[in-house]
Amino acid sequence: MNIRILTVGKIKEKYFRDAIEEYRKRLGRYCTVYFIQVEDEKTPDGAAPALEDQIRRTEGQRLLKHLKEDDYVIALAIEGRMQDSVELSENINRLMLQGRSSLTFIIGGSLGLSPEVLKRADQLLSFSRMTFPHQLMQVILLEQIYRSFRIMRNEPYHK
Repeated sequence: MNIRILTVGKIKEKYFRDAIEEYRKRLGRYCTVYFIQVEDEKTPDGAAPALEDQIRRTEGQRLLKHLKEDDYVIALAIEGRMQDSVELSENINRLMLQGRSSLTFIIGGSLGLSPEVLKRADQLLSFSRMTFPHQLMQVILLEQIYRSFRIMRNEPYHK
C-alpha cells in the first residue's frame, strides 16, 4: 500500500519533522508514505473574503496538479464525516480489499481547501470541528494511519 500525503505549506518546526519521521518509520512495516508539499499563499491579516477565496483556489490548483484521474483521494475537511479509529481502519482496509494500492490524503492550508479540491475528493474526512495547523494535522493523520494498520492486524495499540 502506498499512502500519499499532499499538503499546503512546509514543515518548519523540527519537532513536527521529527514526529512525522518517527511515524513514517513505524509505518514502513505496513506501507510506503510519500509527502508532497505545495507552496502556500501568504494571507494578509484581515483579508477580504474574495482574496481568501482566490488564495484557496490558487492553492487548490497547486494540489490538483499532483492528482491523477485514478487516484483515490481523501480530503481532510471540517465538513467531512467523522470516524473513530476503528472506522478509519475499516475504511482503509475496505479500500485495500477493493484493490486500491494507493491512497492520497489532502491537507489544506490555513484557509482550508478550495471547492474544486473538495469536489475532486472521493471522501471528506473530519478529525474534529476544530481547526488544526497543517503541520500538527500531518502528525495526527500519520498517527491515525499507523493505528489503523495496527488495528487491521490485531496488534496492540493504546485506546
